[in-house]
Amino acid sequence: MTAGYEQILYRVEGPVARITLNRPEKRNALSYVLRGELVAALRAAERDDTVAVVLVDGAGPAFCSGYDITPDMSQRRPAGGWVSEKFFDDWTDQFARSCVRDWLVVWDLLKPVVAKVHGFCLAGGTELMSMCDVAFVADNAVIGYPPMRAQTTPDTLYFPWKLPMAQAKYLQLTGNSVTGKEAAAMGWVARSFPPDRLEAEVLREVQALASIAPDLLAANKASLNQAYEIMGFRTALGMGAQWHALSARLRPSAGQFDRISREKGLKEAIRWRDAAFTDPRP
Repeated sequence: MTAGYEQILYRVEGPVARITLNRPEKRNALSYVLRGELVAALRAAERDDTVAVVLVDGAGPAFCSGYDITPDMSQRRPAGGWVSEKFFDDWTDQFARSCVRDWLVVWDLLKPVVAKVHGFCLAGGTELMSMCDVAFVADNAVIGYPPMRAQTTPDTLYFPWKLPMAQAKYLQLTGNSVTGKEAAAMGWVARSFPPDRLEAEVLREVQALASIAPDLLAANKASLNQAYEIMGFRTALGMGAQWHALSARLRPSAGQFDRISREKGLKEAIRWRDAAFTDPRP
């Protein structure tokens, strides 16, 4: 059932629709194509009456390394601009807005979306994971947002909603990463499992979830979401895109990472960004 997709795999196995990020050679970096296909597959699963739960995972050694920021990707825009190239692209953060818009598809979907995370889950990958309704991770997964050390605030400002204040501030201010086991202990994800048991344990959890009637799952998800929206969840995510624009363009030291990346390459820019952090985890 992968026909028409280039960068994801999509198949329905009983009541579970499985979407696999499929750029293993790029550690499943989120290109525009991949994000568009992921959104399309989510909506296809929502329309399929045989599907009760959606499972999102990644091919290869990592769940997702983040947004694709290689020069040939980061300089592209959709034909004609994101909204209006003349009026909006240069001063509103259309990239961040597009990220929030895509991940709100996960939030708004009538069916639960479960993330199965292994290997690296970084930056934009953590946004996808954190916007899923339930996340299960490998004990040794590496989860974090290093770009906040030098580039911008998050595109999708999930930290205050997924973590206690002490941990949210620590992780967003430092850009440090944690293991999957640590993420489960702090409540960022639902559970973590040994890597060799991750697939079996997640399938057991998902199949049990999928035994519940889809309409009841939808009612439970919607009632939870509405409570968070009353507390300001959706408004806060929209504000996050504005802070992303300010931190990317107007702060005095903005652009240093991009300049080093252009002049010396992405790997050198990452070394410069992370030099002060002695934690061996990325």
